[in-house]
Amino acid sequence: MARGGGGGRAAPAPKQEELQPHPVKDQLPNVSYCITSPPPWPEAILLGFQHFLVMLGTTVIIPTALVPQMGGGNDEKARVVQTSLFVAGINTLFQTLFGTRLPAVIGVSYTFVVPTISIILAGRYNDIVDPHEKFSHIMRGTQGALIVASTLQIVAGFSGLWRNITRFLSPLAAIPLVVLAGFGLYELGFPGVAKCIEIGLPQLILLVIFSQYIPHAIHSEKPVFDRFAVIFSVAIVWVYAHLLTVGGAYRHSPLKTQLHCRTDRSGLVGGAPWIRVPYPFQWGAPTFDAGEAFAMMAGAFVSLVESTGTFIAVTRYASATPLPPSVLSRGIGWQGIGILLNGLFGTANGSAVSVENAGLLALTRVGSRRVVQISAALMIFFSVLGKFGALFASIPAPIFAALYCLFFAYVGMHEMRDILLILNIPSSSCISFCEDFIG
Repeated sequence: MARGGGGGRAAPAPKQEELQPHPVKDQLPNVSYCITSPPPWPEAILLGFQHFLVMLGTTVIIPTALVPQMGGGNDEKARVVQTSLFVAGINTLFQTLFGTRLPAVIGVSYTFVVPTISIILAGRYNDIVDPHEKFSHIMRGTQGALIVASTLQIVAGFSGLWRNITRFLSPLAAIPLVVLAGFGLYELGFPGVAKCIEIGLPQLILLVIFSQYIPHAIHSEKPVFDRFAVIFSVAIVWVYAHLLTVGGAYRHSPLKTQLHCRTDRSGLVGGAPWIRVPYPFQWGAPTFDAGEAFAMMAGAFVSLVESTGTFIAVTRYASATPLPPSVLSRGIGWQGIGILLNGLFGTANGSAVSVENAGLLALTRVGSRRVVQISAALMIFFSVLGKFGALFASIPAPIFAALYCLFFAYVGMHEMRDILLILNIPSSSCISFCEDFIG
């Protein structure tokens, strides 16, 4: 018999799966705008442009490295960059509208570079002599491999398989995934800065000064310098790099130094048309090979694990409730559709959640979904207006590498701090440093 006076019934027990907000220690402190609270439109547009600049680095670096190995020239390189931007904008909109609905940017991923190189080196393309014909055949082979590989994430996401797996992810078990997403890409930071130290090091120093020191030295009502540190630092160093280029600083430098330091080295501006809309099968009908497809599926699986960790990080940086396994699985399914679009349009690379943009969320303390949707619109806009997109793509790669040094560290350090909090390890100088650096 139930006990109690007045004939009242006992309150029903709360549902076990009912979601609760993250504990205070588990949230990113001082978040100004969460998912559903957008900033004013002028500020939102600037923040969206900042996300566009950050993701532009990977979008340019990967095709610049792959297209020449495929046999393509500046014209093909510009078209691949445009197509990658266009598809990234569509995928980001799909993810923010239908997927996890988190402020997550979806862009090209380094996890697909090795499978793509294995396709480039495949024996069935060795007999093709003409470079342009070879590029076309390799691109079509890459398209077929991406189309097949996309089924891995589509099936795992929409069938609920990944949902059942992620149900076993406790907070402590999820932390290594996020640390892997952050520190796993850290090798792309400092080595890239060192390739042109006179540009990369000033960018890194200015970014730290604008984001960490000036806000404490100048007490302003609005967080201008730390929120727009990327725009300020990139603009200054880009102008500085252009002055070095036109001043002839690299005129007698080795070709490798010119490739990394000059602002006119990529040939994208000259190769890009004024207006061009990418379309499916623009390189021809995809070709399919079992070995190439399995290689690309391996990259898709790594992308699946990496994106899971990055989704968890984005959830915390946007002050959202813990991500339900069903929503996480749905996001992976839509990411698979994104890889399918990569295969249909021909980007020579697959998609994943951008780790560097997740770090930008932590830096700016702005987790608004509208900001990321604006950045997606800018991706599509600048991909269609080819000359303008190519102009921004002429930013030297060491500038982006300097951004990675800070953003990848943000993602990794925040999760290392969470390990110490979960394990109740007493405070130490290391913990204090992490808390001061992260906020």
